[in-house]
Amino acid sequence: MIKEELLQSVLNKMGSHSSIKSAVLRIESGDDKFSWVGATGEMKEEDYFFIASVTKLFVTAVVMGLIEEGRIRLDDLISNHLPEKYWESIHVFKGVDYSPELKVLHLISNTSGLPDYFFHKQDNGRTVADELMEGKDEPWDLERTIDLVKNLRPKFKPGKKGKAAYSDTNYQLLGKVIENITGKPIAEVFQERIFSKLNIDNTYVYSDVKDQRPVPFYFKERKLLLPNYMTSIAVEGGIVSTTEDLMTFLKAFFKGHFFPKENIEDLKKWNLLLPPPGIFYFGVGLEKLYTPRITSPAKPIKEVLGFWGQTGSFAFYNPQTDLFFCGTTNQINGKGHQYAGSAMAKIIKTIL
Repeated sequence: MIKEELLQSVLNKMGSHSSIKSAVLRIESGDDKFSWVGATGEMKEEDYFFIASVTKLFVTAVVMGLIEEGRIRLDDLISNHLPEKYWESIHVFKGVDYSPELKVLHLISNTSGLPDYFFHKQDNGRTVADELMEGKDEPWDLERTIDLVKNLRPKFKPGKKGKAAYSDTNYQLLGKVIENITGKPIAEVFQERIFSKLNIDNTYVYSDVKDQRPVPFYFKERKLLLPNYMTSIAVEGGIVSTTEDLMTFLKAFFKGHFFPKENIEDLKKWNLLLPPPGIFYFGVGLEKLYTPRITSPAKPIKEVLGFWGQTGSFAFYNPQTDLFFCGTTNQINGKGHQYAGSAMAKIIKTIL
């Protein structure tokens, strides 16, 4: 189906940048007739790694499942599911308090306008990301996030047409909504609704600061060890996995294991997002790669759907070729995403 030489070439390219210390790539076809995995640099094919914001695709699976059970609706106000302390005065835009108007849909589609606690510049010109990238390892739970965000200016009114801005704040709130609906911690929700059902035993929520199973990730040349932070962000980016397990989940997601397959179309309400964290389209709990036609003018790449993770992790599906991709470059500075995106595009173009 795909030549081994091509796959090894794109993998080598992924790991060729000086700041990318390792990379792993797994590719499989939807009919299970083709499977390939390779690793380069410090990583081995079977290694555990932080999937970072690819975790949010697991959140989408949970939310869509709860919708099927009639336990939540996208149009629900978050005030219906959260105590007032979590949403009161969190969204005051141009003197108007829009906090009571925030909906589940706004959170999962990044259309709330709420500032991103991670990348939003504070009065001192710095961000939480700046401090973490310098190795300042601190936990960021929901309460701390809310305290910070209440002192930041929202981007826009909730649900304003054509407006979207990536915000991990949205997912911290969404995680609390899920916990209140299910009556269980998010780690237990993931375990019961996804990990156990798929028998992906090498996938778990990072919860022990002494756990050294995941390979370390990098910011440029700096190896980052942030166990206190990673144990505090279960719902927005705290899952650890392997490419084998992540591929199992990715296929289950797009094949209708968690909710009717046709409902994927309901998630494709795209808004183009710009850095930070990067250029891509965001829908309802789903991302689409930004693939300008110039990258493949004769045979345009129509859709590459899935999720990026800040650590250089990725999980995507291309319906045109029925190919699934997942892996990581373990590099936060953006080069990893660039090289992984180019690798996927090159493989897809070869098949089209």
